[in-house]
Amino acid sequence: MLILQRRAGESLVIGQDITVQVLSVDGMRVRLAISAPEDVPILRSELITAATANRDSAMEESAPAELLGLLGGVLEHSRGALSSPPNEHIPAPPEGKED
Repeated sequence: MLILQRRAGESLVIGQDITVQVLSVDGMRVRLAISAPEDVPILRSELITAATANRDSAMEESAPAELLGLLGGVLEHSRGALSSPPNEHIPAPPEGKED
């Protein structure tokens, strides 16, 4: 890891096409301007951490019985909100004329 000291208005260059300039320093806050090609992603580290945590939680496997239990509570709540019984027959749409 390279550690540098820069003052407001100073910059550093990474490779041939990335420039980081210090715009201002206000106490513990530093404003940076980053110039890089459009194909170079620039993300805050906390966004990468949050995306990784979200991806990991989405990949966790749950037992089917546990998922059915969760869905059962949702389904029971939905059925209670309906004014008609859940298994009520819905008539088929009329058939078109045959030539």
